[in-house]
Amino acid sequence: MESAPDSHIPSAEHGKQRALIDHSLRHPVMFFFTSGAAWLAVSLVLAMIATMKAHSPDFLGNCSALNYGRVFPAHLNTLIYGWGLQAAFGVAIWLMARLSRQESRSSVAILVAGHVWNVLVALGTICILAGKGSGIYWMDFPEFIWAPMLATYAAIAIWSMIHFRVRRWQHIYVSQWFLLGAIIWFPWVFLAANLFVHVFDIHPLMVTASAAWFRSALMLLFFVPIGVAAAFYLVPKITGRAVYNYSLSQVAFWLLAGLAPWAGMQVLMGAPIPTFMPFTSAAATIAVVIPVLALTVSLFKTLKGKAQTVAHSPSLRFTVAGVIGLLSYAIFGAFLARPDMIAITQFTSAGYGLDIVGLYGFFSLTMFGAIYFIVPRITRREWISRRMIRWHFWLSIYGVLTLLGCIALFGSISQGVAQQDWEQPWYSAFMATRPFLIATSIVWGFMLLSNVFFLFHLTLMWLRLGRRSNHPTLLTHDHSATGPHGREGLIDNN
Repeated sequence: MESAPDSHIPSAEHGKQRALIDHSLRHPVMFFFTSGAAWLAVSLVLAMIATMKAHSPDFLGNCSALNYGRVFPAHLNTLIYGWGLQAAFGVAIWLMARLSRQESRSSVAILVAGHVWNVLVALGTICILAGKGSGIYWMDFPEFIWAPMLATYAAIAIWSMIHFRVRRWQHIYVSQWFLLGAIIWFPWVFLAANLFVHVFDIHPLMVTASAAWFRSALMLLFFVPIGVAAAFYLVPKITGRAVYNYSLSQVAFWLLAGLAPWAGMQVLMGAPIPTFMPFTSAAATIAVVIPVLALTVSLFKTLKGKAQTVAHSPSLRFTVAGVIGLLSYAIFGAFLARPDMIAITQFTSAGYGLDIVGLYGFFSLTMFGAIYFIVPRITRREWISRRMIRWHFWLSIYGVLTLLGCIALFGSISQGVAQQDWEQPWYSAFMATRPFLIATSIVWGFMLLSNVFFLFHLTLMWLRLGRRSNHPTLLTHDHSATGPHGREGLIDNN
C-alpha cells in the first residue's frame, strides 16, 4: 500500500496551499476546458454531417467544403487536437501542480500558448475544409501546422515538468508516473511521425505505415496515460481510500511503455511491407490488454464497497464509465488485431469505431469526470444544475454504447462480410451498412445535445455564475471530506 508522505502536515495548511494552486491556474485551466468543449461541439456537428453524407450523398451536395472527404477528417482532427489535447492540457497542468504542491507562476505564458494552439487548430480545420489538408489519417492538418503545434505544446508542457522538478518531496504518485510518461512521450511520437510523413523523402507505403503507428502511439502513449492519471487521482481522492497495490500500477505503467510503441501497423497486414511488422504490431496490440487489466483491477479494487459514493459523485460516475471504456478499447483492439478479423474488417469502419471507443468512450469520459471535479475548486462555485450533469452522463453513455454497436461491431462486420461476397455488387456492401449509418447520425445528434449542455454549464461556471460554496465536491455533500488519507495526499475538505 502506498503511504501518504504528507500526512503529518496540518489540514489547514494544505487547504491554504491548495487554494493558492487553484487560484494560480484558474484562467489557463478554464480556458483549455471551455475552448476544448467548444471544439468538441464543433467536432460532433461535423461528425453528424459526415455520417449523413455517408448514407445520403446529396445532403448539402452543393457545398464543396462539406463533402465527405473534407468534413470527416475535419471532424476527427477537431476531436483530437481541439478537444482531446486541450482537455489533456487542462487536467495535466492542474494535476501536476496539485501533486507537486507548487502553485503556478507561469499562468500568463500558458494562457498565451493556449490561444496560439486554438488559432493553429482553427487554421488547420479551415485548410481541411478548403481542400488543403494532407489526407493522412489523424494527421490531416497541412504540413506547415505541425512545427508550430509542437513548439506550442512545449510552451505549455514545460511548466508541468518544472513543477515536478521542484516538487516538495521525492515521493512520486501513481498519477505522476502516467502524467510524466504522457508529457515526455507526446513530443517523441508527434515529432517522429511528422518527420517521416512530411519531411523525409520516403516511400508512400512507409508514410502510411508511419501514420498508422502515430495513430496507435498517440492513443496509447498520450491519451491513455492522461486518462489513467486522472482516474488514479480521482478514485482515491473521492473515496478516501488508498490505491490498491501501488506496485501493480507501476508494473502496468512499464508494460504499457514497453508494448505500446510496437502497436499500430497491424492495420497494414497484407500490404507489401516486411511481414514481421504487422504481425509484431498485432501481438503488441493484443498484449496491451495485460497492463489495462492490471490498471482496471487496481482501480476497481480501490472502489470496492463504494457503490453509493459512485452513485452520488458525478466525477466518479464518469471516471468509472471511462475505465470500463478503456477495458473495452483494449479488448476490442485485441479482437480486431487478429489476422482472421483483419481480413474481414480491414476496409470497413471498424478502425474508426475503435478510435471513437478510445477517444470518447474512455478518454473523454474520464476528462468529463476530472472537469466536474476540478472546476468547482478553481472557481469556488458550485455546479449550477444537477440535471444537466445527469443528462450529460446518460446521453454520453447511450451514445458510446450505440456507436460501439453501429460503427465498431455490427456495422463493420456486416460491411466486411458483404465485401467478401464476390458474387454481389459492391453496392450491396453499402446497403448492408446503411441502417447503421442512419442510426449513427441520430446518435451523434443526441451526443451533440449532451455536449451543448456541458459547454453551456461550463461557460456559466467560467463566468462564476454558480453559487459560492466552501464545499469542494459539489452536489454530493463531499463524501470524502471525513475519510482517511488517500494515496494522492490528504482528502480535500475545504
